[in-house]
Amino acid sequence: MRAAFLTLGCKVNFYETEKMAEQFAKRGIEVCDFTEMADIYIINTCTVTNIADRKSRQMIHRARKKNPRAYVVAVGCYVESAGDSILRDEAIDAAFPNRDKGDIADRIIEQFQLRADGFGKPGGPDSKEAAKQDRKRRTRAYIKIQDGCNQFCTYCLIPYVRGGGRLSSTPPENVLEQVENLAGQGYKEVVLTGIHLSSYGVDFSGGTDFVKLKGKPLADLVRRVSGVPGIARIRLGSLEPRIITEELLEDLAEIPGFCPHFHLSLQSGCDQVLRRMNRHYTTVEYMEKVELLRRRFDRPAITTDVIAGFPGETEEEFEQTRDFMNRLRLADTHVFPYSRRSGTKAAERTDQVPPEVKKRRSGILLRDAEKYRREYGDSFLGKTEQVLFEDTVVEDGEIWLQGHNERYVKIAVPDREAQSRNWRPGEICQVLVKKIRYE
Repeated sequence: MRAAFLTLGCKVNFYETEKMAEQFAKRGIEVCDFTEMADIYIINTCTVTNIADRKSRQMIHRARKKNPRAYVVAVGCYVESAGDSILRDEAIDAAFPNRDKGDIADRIIEQFQLRADGFGKPGGPDSKEAAKQDRKRRTRAYIKIQDGCNQFCTYCLIPYVRGGGRLSSTPPENVLEQVENLAGQGYKEVVLTGIHLSSYGVDFSGGTDFVKLKGKPLADLVRRVSGVPGIARIRLGSLEPRIITEELLEDLAEIPGFCPHFHLSLQSGCDQVLRRMNRHYTTVEYMEKVELLRRRFDRPAITTDVIAGFPGETEEEFEQTRDFMNRLRLADTHVFPYSRRSGTKAAERTDQVPPEVKKRRSGILLRDAEKYRREYGDSFLGKTEQVLFEDTVVEDGEIWLQGHNERYVKIAVPDREAQSRNWRPGEICQVLVKKIRYE
């Protein structure tokens, strides 16, 4: 029996997919790539935008087309938001909400075997070893250390599909156990993620607001993770701008292996729009946080998200956002047209921006963002960087070994040079940067 996984959405989903795949491997089931023929396909869905919903449906149908006899399962946030209606889709055999991910393998295998009756039974040692070897080729692992969000931005469904505003943090001892296990499998880099990562430790502190904690529980955890033998790099997932303080950055800068890569969610460069979004900072405060990072770290990779065409956004407000982004000159910006999500306050507004306007504004911001992304990446040309090699790609008929530096810039080396130096995926090497890969 073979099971294939596909992940959409956030880094938390990627972590949860890894844990689900481990459940199947432990039961002797071969975990294969989603592009391959499998008996079971599991799509870990996303619902952050209408586009994410559509992508989730497309991937479900792609699995059904790949193997019409397969058992196709949808899990995650799109399942939560769609409710019972998701099972009306004939391409889906079963659907599970986020809370069922912890024991999903037993649920799926039981249902699959009841329905299949002869499709195949869990494999033996060979399939288990194949799944194990597949995972060992990977270099970066995601670990979910926090769940839930109580910020309730007016455009976002996530607090409703991820615990209704309740916050929970994984105890440090449990995180360290996971990290030690990953290090034993050959992983050299871990990414600590959460739905609202800045709230890590709030539930350990009697509900104290995360801003008052100043990121101390998170910094303490990063320090402990850095002490795990075999782990060379630690990254953090998306952070709330308000968590960035002199105290936090002083702590992080002293931790061996901490990567100066910060994703600070912005959403708009206009204060009036930020208020309508129920974001709890201003553009002046955001700029202060960026300047703090740039003073404390050498060329930190600062990335963000921006929504174009939020309800009520005027042309003047859009231009304010564009001007602010041009002043920030960030390493990368993910731009999304506003997506109306039923059940949110923003969806109820009558001043929705027309689709063609959202598309035009998104295109402008994307073009600006690409200019600064290349500007940041090109700043590493001619420099010697520590690159964690991950895989090989073919470009214009030539094979390249590629990976990322600490700032998550993708760097490629001709395979013939890599072979002459005995560089391989999974190794961290000192590389004179001659090529930056842009996708």
